Amino acid sequence: MRALTRLAPSLLLTTALVWANAGPAGAAAPPPKVPEAVGWGGAVATVDADATAAGIEVLRKGGNAVDAAVAAAAALGVTEPYSSGVGGGGYFVYYDHATGRVHTIDGREVAGRSADASLFLENGKPLAFPDAVTSGLSVGVPGTPATWDSALRQWGTRSLAQNLEPAERIAENGFVVDATFRGQTADNYARFKDFPATAKLYLPNGKPPEVGTVLRNPDLAATYRLLGKDGVKAFYQGELAGDIVNTVQHPPVDPASGRNARPGKVDTEDLAAYQARRQAPTHVAYRDYDVYSMAPSSSGGTTVGEALHILEDGDLSSYSGTQYYHHFLESSRIAFADRNRWVGDPAFSDVPTKQLLSERYAASRACLISPDHALTSPLAPGDPRHPADCASAGPAVAEPYEGPNTTHLTVADRWGNIVSYTLTIEQTGGSGITVPGRGFLLNNELTDFDFAPLTPGVPDPNLPGPGKRPRSSMSPTIVLRDGEPLLATGSPGGATIVTTTLQVLLGRLDRGLSLEQAIAAPRASQRNSAVTQAEPGFLALPERAALEGLGHRFADGGEIGAATGVERLSDGRWVAAAEPVRRGGGSAAVVRPAG
Repeated sequence: MRALTRLAPSLLLTTALVWANAGPAGAAAPPPKVPEAVGWGGAVATVDADATAAGIEVLRKGGNAVDAAVAAAAALGVTEPYSSGVGGGGYFVYYDHATGRVHTIDGREVAGRSADASLFLENGKPLAFPDAVTSGLSVGVPGTPATWDSALRQWGTRSLAQNLEPAERIAENGFVVDATFRGQTADNYARFKDFPATAKLYLPNGKPPEVGTVLRNPDLAATYRLLGKDGVKAFYQGELAGDIVNTVQHPPVDPASGRNARPGKVDTEDLAAYQARRQAPTHVAYRDYDVYSMAPSSSGGTTVGEALHILEDGDLSSYSGTQYYHHFLESSRIAFADRNRWVGDPAFSDVPTKQLLSERYAASRACLISPDHALTSPLAPGDPRHPADCASAGPAVAEPYEGPNTTHLTVADRWGNIVSYTLTIEQTGGSGITVPGRGFLLNNELTDFDFAPLTPGVPDPNLPGPGKRPRSSMSPTIVLRDGEPLLATGSPGGATIVTTTLQVLLGRLDRGLSLEQAIAAPRASQRNSAVTQAEPGFLALPERAALEGLGHRFADGGEIGAATGVERLSDGRWVAAAEPVRRGGGSAAVVRPAG
């Protein structure tokens, strides 16, 4: 987020003065942000220059993609704390070049053992969403530290302490605040000010930090040192775990604020019992490519995979712009109709993952698409276990609300290993509650559960339950061609993660765009709703009128997603790609630039 080259001249002077006056322990100037880098030795792409630099530092010191991914993720916990951090969770997808296999880790947060379907009901009615978010009720047991530990034990080459060093340094010395960070802080001011530990950290002098100033987080640096010294068991057991539980069960709200921050249900046994799941990825063969992603509890792999299979019989490369966008929107509409009905935590629901990804089922849904008119939403789901052409299986299921934040990073190393990693604390700023003295915000991930059944009389696989993972849309994806790595991508954005990932894949694999162009292209997100959210750039496309003539309706959805990606070229070089504009622009880098 801290791109010196993107600041106005007056802010350049302010920032230069801050760095000049910071002294030996002051924040170092971050590398300039660039949306694309090409070269050798490995690649890193994130939304933040400091985090990308942390990953590159580890690669240059001999670490592999897993090591660098952990380093970059830890740095994002400092510089992108409203989107990620040790107080949250995520999904880790890894391609091991030595074996040619793709592995995944489900590091999603889980509900406490005492949570049940009434978690967000009060007096028999669902809580207002903002009241649920800013409370202990919304906090699930974090999975990020366990994800790092699992990945490093299985595939890493360096210790956790070594990989946390760059982030620890950034937290101790500070980073330079940019307009995006200040804006996100200002958007959360009404919440942050009510929690003294959060206000102390993110509201210096009682207000959002000014652009160009340095923000330090020595408490988080100490937390990283503790994890490096004692391992992640220090997070799930002992004094730190006790601090987390006390914060969840007794949210440290300012009594004078008048805020009712409801207590949560996570206890020390819940933390001690947490396990990151290593599980098989989703896989679909799409044209000449093998596409791997995250299986449930995420809906990303099944929904993107189903949409790809729906589109496979059409030659998207030869379609007009209108027909290409039409088919993209329709495939997403259909896949979301099925996702909302069938996908939840497979430990609690019988999720038909294999059937959702079958070519037979995709064919039974693809026949719904007409080139002459758009489908009407909400569209009813099909029955993956008993596919029948153009048939439905019960009433339509409404789309639940998902927060729009999260972050994504992609990493490749000189050996050909790749990591695609999406991590989150859910809303921008999570629950708004910082663990006092520990330097990190707690997630509000449990609000990804449906507070009550979405459609009366229809089973809902995403209701709260004891020890249950809420459904996610995170879609970290790796694509192989002829058994060799081609590219990896993913994005933040709540439910729009699915449509963003799908659109990037189609742009690169079918429409002849470069990875950077596919990431930069204007986006739209159709999720089985009557109106499609679209960015201003999409609304300005010449195809819009023709799409509306087919029956599509659009509304300005603002900025959608913030994708990153890496791609391997035929000569062995890596391309790292990130957003040129969204979220202030992303940061792409390689170990040894070409040319």
